[in-house]
Amino acid sequence: MLPYVLLLPALAILVAALGYPLYRQAVMSFQEYGLAQQFGQPPEWVGLDNYVTLVTDSYLWTVIVRSVVFCFANAAITMVIGIALAVLMTLVTRGPRLVLQIGLLLAWAMPHLASLTVWQWLFDAQYGVINWLLVNLGFDRFAGHSWLIDQLSFFVVATVIVVWMSVPFVAFAVYAGLTQVPGELYEAAQIDGASAWARFRTVTVPLVKPVLLIVMLLQIIWDLKVFTQIFVLQDAGGITAQTNLIGTYIYRLGLGEGEFGLAAAASWFVLLLTVVLSLYYVRVLVREEEL
Repeated sequence: MLPYVLLLPALAILVAALGYPLYRQAVMSFQEYGLAQQFGQPPEWVGLDNYVTLVTDSYLWTVIVRSVVFCFANAAITMVIGIALAVLMTLVTRGPRLVLQIGLLLAWAMPHLASLTVWQWLFDAQYGVINWLLVNLGFDRFAGHSWLIDQLSFFVVATVIVVWMSVPFVAFAVYAGLTQVPGELYEAAQIDGASAWARFRTVTVPLVKPVLLIVMLLQIIWDLKVFTQIFVLQDAGGITAQTNLIGTYIYRLGLGEGEFGLAAAASWFVLLLTVVLSLYYVRVLVREEEL
């Protein structure tokens, strides 16, 4: 009984911080709430009209598919690079490992807007370092090339930035898990003739699987809700209609067009999508704990 009593203060704070906003968001999703309501006009109750409008809007489904593809692509790339860096940290000596860890911490600690300013300069059409390097390597067609106007290259730049910002967390989390694997298991597997890849696949992965699942789950949730990077890149030259993800779509629907009722309804799509995408990993985690 005592553990549940001790949880009550934290639950009360959680309900106070999230309960009312979620309630207002739910109520607003059933109302016509626009700019007029911001100036005092009572909102009109429209029932499920906002949801019907969104469900029948083909652009919303385009944005959802685009967001899911972007989410899984970024999560997969981030996990591969993060795990590789974590393994590298277990193999190198203390000096190189410290340098690598400091570099990762600096990338992780840099504010998003500050780092995005640097990335915009790197990919600038006229003065960017990326175009300058490509031209000097013989790719003359990149002279004055705009990376943000084309949809595909826009998301290439966005992926580079999102992965760069996300890799440190994955690398440190997985590295912490790797340090808990007993060295005797590696020695026994090596004596049995297992190669480095076989040791990693049969010893390392099963033992750090809970860590990998949790990190992957968090990464999917974060990448699905990416906002700042896409918003800033859109303002820097990206075509909004072609590059909207679910976060920027809701923002522009609400603050941009004044359709706060539609934006509130659309936000529930994000919650539902997050639950659906996370359900598999949650089930696996529960199964792992039961074992």
